[in-house]
Amino acid sequence: MMQTASLSKYVKQMRKQYGLTQIDLSEKSGVGLRFIREMEQGKTTLRMDKVNQVLALFGAELGAVSTDKNKFSV
Repeated sequence: MMQTASLSKYVKQMRKQYGLTQIDLSEKSGVGLRFIREMEQGKTTLRMDKVNQVLALFGAELGAVSTDKNKFSV
């Protein structure tokens, strides 16, 4: 599950699992090769819409994940 893996590790792992090169992933997802490389290298500022374009190929999308239930109270 993606909870324990960073986004960069998840994308790289899924890409390899499906036998795709970075170029293949770029073409199939409709984002640039540079974006794929930056995502897999763990760039901390990425456009969420483009990340979701890539994740959609693997049946996933970005979502909010609780990190500390006691941190905030609404």
